[in-house]
Amino acid sequence: MQLVVYILVYPLLWLISRLPLKVIYFISDGVHALLYHIIGYRKKVVRNNLALVFPEKSEKERLLIEKKFFKHMCDMFLEMIKTLGISKKEIQKRFTLTNIELINDLESKGINTMLMLPHYASWEWVLSLNLQIKSKGYGIYQKIQNKYFDQMIRRIRGKFNTTLISTRESRKILKAAKESKELLMVGIISDQSPMVSRAKYWTDFMGIVVPAHVGGEEICKANNFTPVYLKVRKKKRGYYEGTFKILSENPSEVPDYELTDAFLRETEKSIREAPEYYFWTHKRWKHKDRAPKSLKK
Repeated sequence: MQLVVYILVYPLLWLISRLPLKVIYFISDGVHALLYHIIGYRKKVVRNNLALVFPEKSEKERLLIEKKFFKHMCDMFLEMIKTLGISKKEIQKRFTLTNIELINDLESKGINTMLMLPHYASWEWVLSLNLQIKSKGYGIYQKIQNKYFDQMIRRIRGKFNTTLISTRESRKILKAAKESKELLMVGIISDQSPMVSRAKYWTDFMGIVVPAHVGGEEICKANNFTPVYLKVRKKKRGYYEGTFKILSENPSEVPDYELTDAFLRETEKSIREAPEYYFWTHKRWKHKDRAPKSLKK
């Protein structure tokens, strides 16, 4: 059944990826109308999340964020499909970096980096930065249940020389890569909600106490990778800009969970600057009522 679904869907995705972006955004407008106005996809989740983290905003203000978010979400997923057919020249025009020299300087010193990202703006086109660095790029991700679509995602995200590794195999592979003296940049999305049974750390995120994902911090400390936050800004439709910020130059000396908090504070800044570009359909605050009593506000 997995193969049948893939055979039916893949030709459509391939066709979309070969269309000009102007046409793709026209399709995105149609998908937006369907998802938001007719199906109402996860509208309740988005509305509840916005009310939870922005109680100071009026209902009218939150509704405007909601509408902008759904439009951006449709664009972003169509852009991900477009990655199948986009050229190197085109994506470098559409995803620019303001201070790539920061990474180049770390590379010149033989320093490996951990690129920490939130679900914000465009995390798919971030992969194009591999065209401007010397490091071997690795991306840690969650495998997709359908193995054929999982292979497709690996192809899409590996188009610009990023090697995807699952969370389970990441520590083993990165340890081996480090021992081989490869210069590494490892990307990880670190704002998702961990399972409560595996939660090691609870902290404040957008005013709510929730469990925090600490995998990025643990890998940094175990391998002495320099943690770098990439702030992505959406300049206009189809154009993004990334800016790097070092979170710590000596991660092994930082007290436990301070790197995680530093990452979340940077994520909060991005969200508050332009909240419509955060991925509000995630149930990021679903465990807020299960926080240890000593931490609840």
